[in-house]
Amino acid sequence: MDGETTAFRQRDRRPEALGALSVLPDETICVLLEYLAPRDIAHLACVSSVMYILCNEEPLWMSLCLRKAKGPLDYKGSWKNTTLHLEGVTRDNDTKPLHFDGFNSLYLYKRFYRCNASLDGFSFDDGNVERRRDISLDEFTKEYDAKKPVLLSGLADSWPASSTWTIDQLSEKYGEVPFRISQRSPNKISMKFKDYISYMKLQRDEDPLYVFDDRFGEAAPELLKDYSVPYLFQEDWFEILDKENRPPYRWLIVGPERSGASWHVDPALTSAWNTLLCGRKRWALYPPGKVPLGVTVHVNEDDGDVSIDTPSSLQWWLDYYPLLADEDKPIECTLLAGETIYVPSGWWHCILNLEPTVAVTQNFVNKENFGFVCLDMAPGYQHKGVCRAGLLALDDGNSEEMEEETHDEDDSTLSYSDLTRKEKRVRMNGEGETENHEEDANGVSKRYNMWKNGFSYDIDSLSKFLDKERDHYNFPWSMGNSVGQREMRGWLSKLWVLKPELRTLIWKGACIALNAEKWLRCLEEVCTFHNLPSVTEDEKLPVGTGSNPVYLFSDYAVKLFVEGGLEQSMYGLGTELEFYDILGRANSPLKSHIPDVLASGILYLEKGSYKVIPWDGKRIPDILTSSNLDFDASMLNSEFPFGIWNKTLLQHRNKGKPPAHDSFGSLSSHVWPYIITQRCKGKIFAQLRDDLTWSDAQNLATFLGQQLRNLHQLPYPPVTRPELLNANDAHEELKIPPEWKVFVDDLCQKKKDVTSRLENWGNPIPKALMNKIDEYMPDEFFVDLLHVFKDTDVGDETKPCTWIHSDVMDDNIHMEPCAADDSVDGQHNSWRPGHILDFSDLSIGDPIFDLIPIHLDVFRGDTDLFKKLLESYGLPLIRSKSAAADGTRKKVLSPSYRTMCYCLLHEDNVLGAMFSIWDELRTAESWEQVELTVWSLLNSY
Repeated sequence: MDGETTAFRQRDRRPEALGALSVLPDETICVLLEYLAPRDIAHLACVSSVMYILCNEEPLWMSLCLRKAKGPLDYKGSWKNTTLHLEGVTRDNDTKPLHFDGFNSLYLYKRFYRCNASLDGFSFDDGNVERRRDISLDEFTKEYDAKKPVLLSGLADSWPASSTWTIDQLSEKYGEVPFRISQRSPNKISMKFKDYISYMKLQRDEDPLYVFDDRFGEAAPELLKDYSVPYLFQEDWFEILDKENRPPYRWLIVGPERSGASWHVDPALTSAWNTLLCGRKRWALYPPGKVPLGVTVHVNEDDGDVSIDTPSSLQWWLDYYPLLADEDKPIECTLLAGETIYVPSGWWHCILNLEPTVAVTQNFVNKENFGFVCLDMAPGYQHKGVCRAGLLALDDGNSEEMEEETHDEDDSTLSYSDLTRKEKRVRMNGEGETENHEEDANGVSKRYNMWKNGFSYDIDSLSKFLDKERDHYNFPWSMGNSVGQREMRGWLSKLWVLKPELRTLIWKGACIALNAEKWLRCLEEVCTFHNLPSVTEDEKLPVGTGSNPVYLFSDYAVKLFVEGGLEQSMYGLGTELEFYDILGRANSPLKSHIPDVLASGILYLEKGSYKVIPWDGKRIPDILTSSNLDFDASMLNSEFPFGIWNKTLLQHRNKGKPPAHDSFGSLSSHVWPYIITQRCKGKIFAQLRDDLTWSDAQNLATFLGQQLRNLHQLPYPPVTRPELLNANDAHEELKIPPEWKVFVDDLCQKKKDVTSRLENWGNPIPKALMNKIDEYMPDEFFVDLLHVFKDTDVGDETKPCTWIHSDVMDDNIHMEPCAADDSVDGQHNSWRPGHILDFSDLSIGDPIFDLIPIHLDVFRGDTDLFKKLLESYGLPLIRSKSAAADGTRKKVLSPSYRTMCYCLLHEDNVLGAMFSIWDELRTAESWEQVELTVWSLLNSY
């Protein structure tokens, strides 16, 4: 009998077919294969029978395809066919797949099961989410808003979408419209709706693609007429932001059976409503802080960026849900067509489509969740981890302390022992961690006891986990935040003005996000020292979007220098004071358009008491010289020790160092420079942009051209630092002006990390363009740029460099009310530009640099306004006399080319602005195309 069994037993192909790789689990081999190129996978499939099997798995080809695809995607019946099509390979359809015996894989079987599972027979109960109908706004606010989920009936009964948003009707009407697709690739992928429906019917994916489009209203505006925001959710505080600054907030969602959203917490801790128009969705939810089994939360220690590793929705329901004890199971419900579910701030949720579905969802901020949104944008990382993972996110010491207060339990299932210095993570053990999911579930059950006994999702409790040493103005901003730093400051400032009845709440949020209480105390000390009037309740919040706290009250404007730490702040104010000193001695019309400086000084905290010392920029303050800081002789002997060239030298020395590097670090937490200027009457341009007449806008363009000319004609100090004079000393014999050598050397340094910097911005830059940066801007560009002024006897009118403001943007232009010629009784019905603000980012360089923020931020790409500015500017953009005849360097003399190169090297995200203004740039195939689209007007100037 044993002999017969042996005779019929199939041999195991694995050891022979995989060789040394046979020691690796199938899951690991499949992951490794995803790092290979499609052609390498095809070659590897020929190596052995098992490699053939692994290399022909559809999930592998799906990953390869989505990694390569960008823009519109045309599904070719299988992911392998689609990938080969993208590779330009024609496949022989007559080729039949090979079949092998003697190979078994539990991993592949589970994946195969998920790919082919039908959910028709899945049996779910009615769930345990409360169901309500005809609920009043007052009832909703008291019982559910920011407290617990609720399933609502009747909200969509009157919508046209309730009868027209079926798969067939949408396909018939919007079949040619491309919609964005959700998938786990960084590339932005879209599909025409008819192509997506074809894919939806053909696919057998374990985690199918689904339409998840936050711009469906722009792609198909008629869809917005088919539904309206339910009366319970109409308050959204993000709607006061400009369209381009408002974070994504509404999505069209279309998906097949087995698709769905894996476990997540909504961005910025906002709340959401989700209305289903056809099909059925299974929902699972956990309260804030209760991490689902199989999910890992990562929080970056530097900037607080949050990322989540989670199994797919279907995999979680199949592999993890059955392991949970009843007490650890999520809150559940099945959402039916016509129903709406409300998800409060901070709640974990996971959705599985039981059949093809169409839904619409929106996220929102209101007075109930406002504090949580502010908390999520506060600097630091611990509070972000606690908001999502509860007390399990605490560092070892705090976690042990808290555990002693709750339960003494085994620490094996959740540990920080394996964490890197830069990242904290909270893990509910799952996929790839261990084969024994039952043990994981038992450990998680015990850990949840700690969550039940000690965690409170309350804004006052959560605020205790803020890092008091980190400040909004000094620490990195997470790229995962819903809005940028400037937009967040502007948002709070607008709320303060537009919602005076809610200022107590807004002030609390500003104290969490901006540390506003601390800066108000500093302002009060400055006012007391200079005998200025006290600020009123209306005036105690910093104004605008600037990167330092600025206060407007009575006839005064006070700016506290905070951004980047004390060292950067001292050089910012020091350079500004040096500039004002030069301006005061020059006969320049620019004087009339810069606010008068009334006082400047340094505020510091010493032994619990605030002290103020005046400072005009002409010496090193005692608070610094007495703190054992190292100042060299050249700096000590400078008239303005923190002036422009010492500032430039600091920037050169800090190249390659972390952005937060501050050699004054020990003082940065309690020493702050400040400046007091005359308050301008009127409003900043950012507040008036949409209200200006075309005539006002043209006058603004003329004004900016005139003031740029005045600024660029102003003399600047000679380069005296020997370290800067030696920059590019290899070209000393060419008699290149030293300031030009310094400028070009700085650009050359920025080129070294240009690709990584642009990638970090997360711009929608086509990959083809990213690969062509070196071709467009080779290293020879800097040599050519350096030689533009070789052996040139430059006079004042043709100096290669000028002062550069660097930041002439919509929040640094002040407008005054005036009466137009056709006004009645001289009443104000127009605005004229009066002042340019904030000269703390001054530098010396090519005057073209100042055109970049004006054209992209102030004019938003309007060529008529840009042309108007150039007409009034009246100075040559290319100031070289001799280099014009040098044919080998003709390209660098092109203003559009130089400006485009400066944009690539810019420290701010100017390319992001370009690609948002000109949609056609998203499909650009060369940087020359981008250059001419944005800057061609400069060539005819």
